Amino acid sequence: MPLKIRTYGDKILRQKAETISEISPETLSLIEKMKISMDRANGVGLAAPQIGFSIRLIIVLFGLEENLPELKALINPEIIHHNDVKNNAEEGCLSVPGITEDVERWTEVTVKAISEQGEKMEFTAKNLTARIIQHEIDHLDGILFIDHLSPLKRDIIKRRLKKQQKKETVSE
Repeated sequence: MPLKIRTYGDKILRQKAETISEISPETLSLIEKMKISMDRANGVGLAAPQIGFSIRLIIVLFGLEENLPELKALINPEIIHHNDVKNNAEEGCLSVPGITEDVERWTEVTVKAISEQGEKMEFTAKNLTARIIQHEIDHLDGILFIDHLSPLKRDIIKRRLKKQQKKETVSE
């Protein structure tokens, strides 16, 4: 059963997530629920805080550019290196529905994490996969993609989101 995706304004989205000390059956169950939730929402990545769990866990759809999609869970992911090249590309977020903006990110990152099988891993991701990983790790640190925008753009979007929330509250 999919879990409810938390949206802009929910306090958990602004918290720094806790490190996972052990991969328990609950953690593995949560990973499966995250996969279902992300799939139903047509996402390409999801962080545990987005579904109400303030822990350092993300799932990412790798291989989209090669047309070989593979969904992987990354536990306690950390960017340990990045190249010096950045590019701008459109991003959206399941927690900031209806908003997309160009965000500048590194084109290549080296990541250290633990797999859902408990194996330590280190790999380099490029382009779209690198972007998705950076976006999801931001969630673990309480950062939303709109935080990367200019103050003016960010304020416009925040006002739009607040209006949207008021409309939703009135219609409920």
